[in-house]
Amino acid sequence: MSWKWNTAKGARLMPQIETQIDPEFDQEFEQVLRDFRANAHAWSEAAHSRPRRPVVRSRGLRLAVAWALGCVLAAGGFSGAMYEHHRREAMAALQALRAREAQQQKQAAQERAADEDLLAAVDSDISREVPAAMEPLANLMDEDTGQ
Repeated sequence: MSWKWNTAKGARLMPQIETQIDPEFDQEFEQVLRDFRANAHAWSEAAHSRPRRPVVRSRGLRLAVAWALGCVLAAGGFSGAMYEHHRREAMAALQALRAREAQQQKQAAQERAADEDLLAAVDSDISREVPAAMEPLANLMDEDTGQ
């Protein structure tokens, strides 16, 4: 076997192998391949025929993880229910506060209206068109306009 390098312009430097088949080498190579094939088959048979022990998986870890996830789900559900209950109570308290404020505003408006009506009644009861000292003069004027 001889090695020659390809030195043509633009070509990669790759060996070119010139082979001359030697009959002894060919028989030797065939024997090596047969031995390799026989060893591979023997190893494969041995691997398939050997006794295998069963794989024992720990149920304890799986059970612990299942319980932990179950507890997390239960705690999440319980906390969600508690949050929803708290939110509803807060909304009810807010609505009650708004209703109370509206009632107080309505009552204050009614009281103001009643106070204004009372002041108007008092004003009309105590008011006169003319002061008391000028009343005789006002009566004279009323008589003159009537003629």
